[in-house]
Order: sequence, then C-alpha cells, then structure tokens
Amino acid sequence: MSVPVRPAATIGDGPARSWNGKVAPGSQHPPEKDRYRMYIGLFCPFAHRANLVRHLKGLTDIIPITVVRPFPKGDDSGWPGWQFPANDSEYPGATADPLFNAKYLHEIYFKDDPEYKGRYSVPVLWDTKTSSIVNNESAELMRDLQTSFNSILPEDKAKLDLYPEHHQAAIDEITAWMQRDLNSGVYKPGFARTQEAYDQHLPAVFAALNKLEKIIASNGGPYILGRDLTELDVRAYATAVRFDSIYAYAFKCNLGTIRHDYPQINNWLKNLYWNVPGFRESTDFTHIKDNYIKSHTYMHPFGIVPMGPYVLVEEGYEPDLSKLRVGEIKMPKVLELEKQLGPASKL
Repeated sequence: MSVPVRPAATIGDGPARSWNGKVAPGSQHPPEKDRYRMYIGLFCPFAHRANLVRHLKGLTDIIPITVVRPFPKGDDSGWPGWQFPANDSEYPGATADPLFNAKYLHEIYFKDDPEYKGRYSVPVLWDTKTSSIVNNESAELMRDLQTSFNSILPEDKAKLDLYPEHHQAAIDEITAWMQRDLNSGVYKPGFARTQEAYDQHLPAVFAALNKLEKIIASNGGPYILGRDLTELDVRAYATAVRFDSIYAYAFKCNLGTIRHDYPQINNWLKNLYWNVPGFRESTDFTHIKDNYIKSHTYMHPFGIVPMGPYVLVEEGYEPDLSKLRVGEIKMPKVLELEKQLGPASKL
C-alpha cells in the first residue's frame, strides 16, 4: 500500500486524540474470537501490561498480536514511528502485519483516521470487522480486558478479577503514586537533558520502591496485596522486571538495584517471573534492551547493548517473607519523599 507522506513538523499538532472504546456484549465491538488484533511492542512496559492481562485471562487464542520491531522509533517528533518487519524472520519476536502488510504502525492509525496527528503508540486494539481502532490506552486495555471477553471464556479464566471490589480502595491509592513516581517516574530522570532535572526526579523513583518494599513485606505475599493477584502486580511488574537490566543503566536509575537493595521486591519478582504463567512468557529481554539502547541514540550513540545482569531474573522464591530483610535506599531526599506517599490502605 502507499504510505502517506507526512512532514515530521505536523506530528502532534492539533488536538490530542485517543481511542477509548471497549469490547462488550451488545456493543459495536462484541466479544468474538479472532475478531480483534492487538498491536504491541514487547519492549514497552505500558503495552506489556495489556499483553500480560491477555495472557492471564487466557486470551492468547482469542486475540492474536502483531509485534513491532524495538528499533528504530523515528525522530524526536515521532515520525515515521515504529516499524513492522518485512517478514517474521527479519527480527526474532517481531511479526509482519497480516492485515494490511503495513510497513509502519502509523499506517494502522491512518486506516482509522487519515487526519490523525498524534503519536503512534502501542498498544492498539484493532477491530477487523469495523476496520477501526477500539482502544489505544494501555491502562484502559489493562482494565477492560479483564472483563470484556468473560462471556466466551471458560469459568476459571472468566472469574479472574484483578480489580476486585474489596481491594479497589488500596489499588486506587497505590496506583496514583506508583504510576507517577515509578511506572512513568523512571522516564523523568532517564530522559533528563540537564543535571538539575535528573537530580530533581531520580529520588522519587526510589521513594516509590522503598514504599513498595514495605507494602509487600507487611502484606505477607506472594503478591503486593497479599494472597490476591491484582492490577498492582501487573503495573509494578512491567517496571520492576526492566529495572536492573535497563533502567539502572540506560536511565541512570542507579541509587540501588532491585536484587541488591530490595529483597522483598526481588522475591516478589522472582515468584511472578518463574512461578505464575503469563509473566515470563510476556517478557522479552532482547526486545527490551535493544529498544532502550538502540532507539535512544542521543543517549547511547554507539548502540552497545549491555550484556548483564547475569542472571536477568534470579530464581529461588522464599514464601516466608519474615526470613527476608526489608530493604530501602536511605538517602535523605528519598526518605523524605517516601514519607509524603503516606500509608497504604489496610486490607
């Protein structure tokens, strides 16, 4: 197909737009097997959240995925954006687009809205019958996929609820600072262009990790809120699994590491990665490392991908959390910011 030629200067001009539809029985997007396709990047922690719920809910045979290459990502304004490989063997794990034989993700956006001028982000949920985007907001997809296909799922998968009513107050409270200071927080020092900006933003990342460490310890595991797997585990995992291997190095988030300074988080991470189906299967460290190094050439001009750490995720989960110390980074600024996060809601 012909690719629209769009000057980079226009990317992001005009009103911002996102798609906020939902798959639901009786709606214009009813739940059906193989009707939808999710476009993702395995490198992206926000797309990872949606894909992880896809795994946990047993939707891998219902919603196929198409995976963009982890690099290049385009210029600073986002043009031309993420690319599909020409074939499935060009870059392991990335897949050619089977619907339109598109070369770039922006072609999928233009299929729905030829005048779209925003950025071309992942994930994108596409409806093949209406030829339209259903949703491209990762947090909404993470939430919606928990219930959207329940009517056609087996009972054990349909009943999985990562946002149960009795945990909603705690999930909402923790999500507010986790998203701000950890999930999105790592990008603030990572993309800082001045020493002042880096110094300002880094301590908040570790204040959030300090708080998360204490919450896991106090609730007894194996999950953040205790015995129930929730959205918080999905949100935190997508950042934590990338932390030692890429954020500590590429984003200079190096006041400490998960495996050395946060025994509770590290233990929680080991359990999810090695023992809970869906977490390891949705994690691809090659895509992750290649993206953060080779897509940010102004930060890493030679594109040399770090080999370590070895191993990428340690083994050996300890179910008795009382046997593990509760770690923290004791830098005064970190401790000051941690206090401002306040106590988490009690179970």
